[in-house]
Amino acid sequence: MALTKKAIARVVNEGTGVPFGQAYKLVETTLGIIKNTLASGEDVLVSGFGKFKVNEKSARRGRNPQTGESLILKPRRVVTFQCSGKLRDRLRP
Repeated sequence: MALTKKAIARVVNEGTGVPFGQAYKLVETTLGIIKNTLASGEDVLVSGFGKFKVNEKSARRGRNPQTGESLILKPRRVVTFQCSGKLRDRLRP
């Protein structure tokens, strides 16, 4: 099951008493800040949860799986996630 922004806003609404519309805007704003920070190349650390890290991938040789044709893949940036020790402990059985 996927956790949606609407579901997160509902939990914020129930946990704080903030009206649902305002809770949804808070969720949108928070995620927007995270997106903009990652897009600028900075890492995002959420204490007790984990770290979203921007990694640079250099150009590399690849191939088209349908045709077998060799090609060069462009350099790119990817986001990885490393969970905190507290979260890791909660995930263990």
